[in-house]
Amino acid sequence: MANGRNKYQSRENRARVRRILFQDWDPIGINGNSSVSDEYDTYADKAYVMLMDDRATAEAITAYLYWIAAEYMGLGRQPRLAKRSKAVAETLVALRREFEMR
Repeated sequence: MANGRNKYQSRENRARVRRILFQDWDPIGINGNSSVSDEYDTYADKAYVMLMDDRATAEAITAYLYWIAAEYMGLGRQPRLAKRSKAVAETLVALRREFEMR
């Protein structure tokens, strides 16, 4: 168990992070198409590790999500992407305690 979490809880928490990224972050605007709901899974897994194992701050997670959208996906530096990345990172950090208690 990583940091006291069992595999079931970790899978459930990771799935929640994936849903949040798909529904709320969604830099390429695909969340209306459930057939591509796994599009952000790799980024969600990394964000989860940052959140739970690395104990990353909202600022660090924001920077990661913003870099993915702006640079890696090539969408460019846009205030809309920065705002969305920050809101999602803050949501994730707010969930950390709940994830730890499960």
